[in-house]
This record gives sequence, C-alpha cells and structure tokens, in this order.
Amino acid sequence: MKIAIASPPFPKSIADGLYWLEKMTKEAAVKQASLVCFPESFIPGYPLPELSIEETSPEKLTDALNTASAIAAANNITIILPMDWYTDKGKFNIAHVIDNTGKVLGYQAKNQLDPSEDTLWLPGTDRHIFEVDGLKFGIVICHEGFRYPETVRWAARRDAAIVFHPHCSGSDVSGTELTEFRDKNNPYYEQATMMRALENTIYFASSNYTSRFSESASCIIAPDGSCLANQPYGKVGVIVVDIDSAKATALLANRFKHEALDAV
Repeated sequence: MKIAIASPPFPKSIADGLYWLEKMTKEAAVKQASLVCFPESFIPGYPLPELSIEETSPEKLTDALNTASAIAAANNITIILPMDWYTDKGKFNIAHVIDNTGKVLGYQAKNQLDPSEDTLWLPGTDRHIFEVDGLKFGIVICHEGFRYPETVRWAARRDAAIVFHPHCSGSDVSGTELTEFRDKNNPYYEQATMMRALENTIYFASSNYTSRFSESASCIIAPDGSCLANQPYGKVGVIVVDIDSAKATALLANRFKHEALDAV
C-alpha cells in the first residue's frame, strides 16, 4: 500500500485549512496513495502563540468534517484529519479517520497532553486500532509519540503495522533553521521517530507543518529504523511511500514482558 504524509503550511483559517486539505489530498491521490495523514489540530490549526486561530464551534467543525468527507470520497483516498472536536464533556484534540467513501470510521483523541495544553483541551481516555484495505494502524498525537512510547507499543501489540503521528513542532517567527534530517545537533524529535519504529519493529509515519524554523521533518520510518522518506525543511509538499505490511512484524513489541512490570 502507498501511504502519504502531508506537510502543509499553518492554515490562516478553517477555510484555508480545507483548501490545503483538498490540494494535498489530490496530490497524494494522483501519486496513487491509499491514505494521507495531516498534522496535529490541522482544523482549525494548532494554537501556537504566534498565530491567530479562528474561533471554533461544534457547528463549524462538523461542517469542516463533512467537507473533508466529500474530499476523501471525490479522490478515493482515506484521510487522517486531526481536528479540535467538541463532545458533551468539552473540547478534545483528536484525529478523525475518513475512509475513501467519505465514511468517518472514528477518531483517536490525544490522551497524553503536553503540560502547556492543559488549558486548551481535555485529555482523551481511550485508544483505538483502525483498519483500511487490510492495513491495521494506530494513531498517536505529538507529545504521545515523542515522550510516551507506551502509546505506540500498545498499537504494535494489537497488530498495527504502522502508527501515524500527527504533530506540531516549530515556528515561522523564531528558532534555528535545520538543514539535515536527524543531524546530531537537531532537537531529539526525529531521533524519537526512529526509535518508535525500531523498538517495535513497525512503520512509523510522522506529519508536521511546514515552517521556517521547523524542529522536526515529516517522515516515514521503516521497521528497521531507516528513513524511507522525509520532507525537506521549509518546503510544502507530500511524501509518498510504498510500505510492505509483512515487514512490520512487531517482533520487539511482542517480546515485551509486561508481566514483570505488572507484578511490581
């Protein structure tokens, strides 16, 4: 199966986000990808301090999801669409899975919030495995994949061949301009993506926004920890890779002796 990872700019509004969603989904579909993943909180946009994010409502977000469903169906492609989302409990940071017919299969909420996000969203409480065209996958969102490796192992031990990792790291205002993927002087994030794949023997696919001062590149990592593709820093685009789920054995994940820890 061919999978795609999108690296869009920070959206200026919900409408702008939907513009980039359609544009990049079409690009992924033309490249014959079966699935495309977007960055964290793509609709309405991750609330970086430097940005003015459009105020949301349940109605606005439902309308955006309906538009996204139409885009998925029109391009015959599954979309992983991270959004803010309201329930009767409050607002969550989630990632919807929309199949190639436009049907919403469900969503994964961000369970492990960064401390800076405690006032923005409520933490989710459940984890899910999704399946599209025979490919089983999990989703971990930003902080979870970087600092809570247990979330990735949970999916790997439940037959996920790949874990998708929508995230946000970087700025258009300040920071260091990175030049080489996984350079020893880069922030640790790219090394973490390698480890999430390698320590579980599965694929790991990470989607970030394009920004001038990116702290991590969008990338797709193989079960042996090698990088199959990464998006150049500062360049908007879509990377597409053909993955072989048979190589995602979850060998190391399944050898984990959780009983030893449970007994402590």
